[in-house]
Amino acid sequence: MAWFTLHLLNLLWAVAGTSTSTQSSCSVPPAQQPLVNGIQVLMENSVTSSAYPNPSILIAMNLAGAYNVEAQKLLADKLMASDTADLTIGQLALTIMALNSSCRDPGNKVSILQRQMETWPPSSPSAPASTFYGPSLAVLALCQENPETALPIAARFAKYLRFSSSPFNTDTGAMATLALTCMYNRIPEGSEEGYRILFSQVLEEAVKNISMRIKDNGIIGDIYSTGLAMQALSVTPKQPNKEWNCQKTMDTILKEIEQGKFHNPMSIAQILPSLKGKTYLDVPHVSCSPGDEVQPTLPTQPSRVPTTASNITVIYTINNQLRGVDLCFNVTIDVSVKRGSVLLVVLEEAQRRNSMFKFETTMTSWGLVISSINNIAENVHSRTYWQFLSGKTPLNEGVADYKPFSHEHITANFTKY
Repeated sequence: MAWFTLHLLNLLWAVAGTSTSTQSSCSVPPAQQPLVNGIQVLMENSVTSSAYPNPSILIAMNLAGAYNVEAQKLLADKLMASDTADLTIGQLALTIMALNSSCRDPGNKVSILQRQMETWPPSSPSAPASTFYGPSLAVLALCQENPETALPIAARFAKYLRFSSSPFNTDTGAMATLALTCMYNRIPEGSEEGYRILFSQVLEEAVKNISMRIKDNGIIGDIYSTGLAMQALSVTPKQPNKEWNCQKTMDTILKEIEQGKFHNPMSIAQILPSLKGKTYLDVPHVSCSPGDEVQPTLPTQPSRVPTTASNITVIYTINNQLRGVDLCFNVTIDVSVKRGSVLLVVLEEAQRRNSMFKFETTMTSWGLVISSINNIAENVHSRTYWQFLSGKTPLNEGVADYKPFSHEHITANFTKY
């Protein structure tokens, strides 16, 4: 999934018994388990008193079995104390599920989420598919709390989703599949048959769209959307149109981990449950009894930054040609940075050399995102944002994660979604 989609999800933002695979089963070979341990430790080590309290990380820790119990408690405490007024629908839903997976009482957060979803409408049938991501999480959280009160909310959500005319988004489709699978499996006795028919129809369409994005190497959408897609395909009552080889997906993901592609804590949080054979439908069934988990040693991996880091030149362009925005510009600068530096370092050096390249950041669950360049700020109401491209290809990592290569042309383009 392109970084824009990851950021947009931040901007706009169980079945009875444990979930088991209905489509295809797969597992991590024992010899590669240290790779999984390594990224889990990396994710858990990102939890500090000053870090963004990310509920997705706590859910992943609880589903996988946390190694760092102190980090687990710290994160749960911070989420318990979070102010619901500061949270989007999706963040509130994730917080509720994170607390439930920690055997903590989310208190009035559930009733607040329910009221928000009772009045939730998408802006229009053509609203971006990602606007359904947060509400998908909400339906899942409410289903796990009380499927009876969630039923009319889920039905309303499913109808909106069915008539949406926006291009399909893998992450949103996967999360909607998890939410509606929960509802499909937990429809209260005596409910009208129309609910089952509705959920079945929407699930069938979502699963068809997910299966159309299965690549020959097993990746679904892209490597960062594969984790949620794996969860969805492993529990849905609807068969995917295209045969899914789960083990091929697992093997490819493990190769990507070995190559260092999963170092962002949020990207780890989304893939880790699938690597442990779990899904978000398992949240109500997490055991909170103290375990005997011992933090493993990180596997030996080659350093991602060479010890003798020579300099590289990165060509960096900032561009705004949108009508109605006061200042149009297209400015390019050549920036020299140490080989192995992340893109953020390029932006900082460009800013130091030329005030036109001044930028501002916002912290999200995916890390830092660029919210403003040259005093032109993104605006969710105008549906504008800063998109970063390598050549003409959108980046699928954020500025704090992506490492440009020598003479790569990076463009920050102010555009609309």
